[in-house]
Amino acid sequence: MTDYSQRDQQQTSPSYPPPPAYAPPGYASPGYAPAPPAPPRRERARRPVALIVAVAIAAAGIGGGASALVQQVSRGGEGAGSAVNGTSVAQSSKGTVAGVAQAVSPSIVEIKAASTAGRSTGSGVIITGDGEIITNNHVISGASEITVRLSDGTTYAAEVVGTDPGKDLALIKLKGASGRKPATLGDSGKVRVGDQVVAIGSPEGLTGTVTSGIVSALDRDVTVSKEGDQQPQDPGQGWPFEFGGQEFNGDTGRSKTTYKAIQTDASLNPGNSGGALINMNGEVIGINSAMYSPSAATGSTAGSVGLGFAIPVNTVKADLDELRDGS
Repeated sequence: MTDYSQRDQQQTSPSYPPPPAYAPPGYASPGYAPAPPAPPRRERARRPVALIVAVAIAAAGIGGGASALVQQVSRGGEGAGSAVNGTSVAQSSKGTVAGVAQAVSPSIVEIKAASTAGRSTGSGVIITGDGEIITNNHVISGASEITVRLSDGTTYAAEVVGTDPGKDLALIKLKGASGRKPATLGDSGKVRVGDQVVAIGSPEGLTGTVTSGIVSALDRDVTVSKEGDQQPQDPGQGWPFEFGGQEFNGDTGRSKTTYKAIQTDASLNPGNSGGALINMNGEVIGINSAMYSPSAATGSTAGSVGLGFAIPVNTVKADLDELRDGS
């Protein structure tokens, strides 16, 4: 006899699916204990660490680059510092005559040269801390004794290092000087007609005289004496020179040289020779060398009429090595 009750019991017993491999929290199959929560995957713990390491490496790379950049800027700053310690107009005074005068005046000197022909007065520009000075050859030519007076009143004896009569340039050096404030030499190739300029020199022995104007023209052919012993016919006039086939301010003599000059209407007078023509950034763009004074002018009408000439500073820079060699 078949036992249907047992069979029915087996058939009526509920059938449950097997528990999932991973039981979510709260899930419990009848007759089964809840699956324990899976431990955190190690990859999840490692990923933030890996990310931090990557960031640290990137930061180290950036830091190294930043460090290199800082070093470059620092080196550039040191290079710029030379200019700052020389002639650099303060930001608050940028573009003003007063700012240029304050920055550059300590680098401009008065030069007195004694020779058998007498005494002459001119100006010069300090270009190194140990007292190298650029001036005109005609200021010191033939001198047996040179005395230099700085803007602070200090005086030094100076000696000639080298001359270039063909460019009307000379390099002299103070004896026993150090810690002087050098001028910053600019780029005369960037000068444009109409640019504002400042001239500083010692006209008639008035040390540190400041005048201003503009660049009137470029590449003017100016002819001056190479001999250095020609004197103006009138002591009130400037150094004799030729322009446009005519002589001005006296006889230029037989030995002459011609150079391309910057023309300016900044007032130049006798004694300005060898001084600086400066742009509004406080950079020397020329060495003042000649000025026109009407031959018929006398008394109060004598002096500058707004026709001055300067040797471009790029000519000076190109000549420095030869001047330092005593050429």
